[in-house]
Amino acid sequence: MKITRRDFIGGSAALAATLMARRRALANPLGLPIGLQLYSVRQQITQDLDATLAAVADAGYTEVEASVWPDKSAKEIRAALDKAGLRCVSALRGFDELHTRFDELVSRDLELGARFVICGNPGPRPGGAGSAQHMTLDDWYYCADQFEIMGEAANRMGIRFGYHNHPEESKPTDGKIPMLELLRVTDPEKVTFELDCGWAVVGGANPSEILRDYPHRFSMLHVKDFYFAKNPLKKRGVRDTELGLGTIDYAPIFAQAAKTQRIEHTFVEQEGWDMPWKDSLKADAAYMRKLV
Repeated sequence: MKITRRDFIGGSAALAATLMARRRALANPLGLPIGLQLYSVRQQITQDLDATLAAVADAGYTEVEASVWPDKSAKEIRAALDKAGLRCVSALRGFDELHTRFDELVSRDLELGARFVICGNPGPRPGGAGSAQHMTLDDWYYCADQFEIMGEAANRMGIRFGYHNHPEESKPTDGKIPMLELLRVTDPEKVTFELDCGWAVVGGANPSEILRDYPHRFSMLHVKDFYFAKNPLKKRGVRDTELGLGTIDYAPIFAQAAKTQRIEHTFVEQEGWDMPWKDSLKADAAYMRKLV
């Protein structure tokens, strides 16, 4: 059958429209692909890597952030990601392992395709507090110095370094808020930030205000929901739940991020499930698409 130039152009336009519609279907409010922090499937992924990644892709995710992997080589994991049609764009690591094995770990993450290495917890200064809950402001300033050293090393290796918050960073310490101090004293050329919006709320912070007050400091967002309720002991209780079923409204958070940040990736994260895990992944992805 002879294909005319008009047929070819028409077919190309139709294909482009189809691909654009698919990208919109998988996009979140910032026009980015929907990503998943693989901690969400930490148990499943160590039991069956291929099946878990296939389920993640089937739920509508196209990007992932590494957290827990089975005992396999980077080459094997990269092959599994490619098979599932997923891109690993970021890797979350602990302070201690980055502090002692930075080059080794980052080289492995680069093999997976990661463009960011994110430190997921603080590291108290030698002789300082043993946990984030008991850290002093001097401990946090020590972390800031270490983050800049790691950021310089990351820049040399062709990857970007960032920090990921938990509730403790939003709680007053020695009269100041550690998260805001980290943002204030670190060099943006060396340290970016991944704002875990859910943990910020749990810690008493307002993610929209942080995004407003510190423009262009955040490259990524973690998106999770919590149900806040009073437990029988009359104390505030916090329980994990799927996006849209809890207390956090992400519409204003994403709207603020669009105004003041250059967000490159967003990752849904489920600390726990309120439904079967595959259904939970799909429910979260559906919530993200509805925000468009």
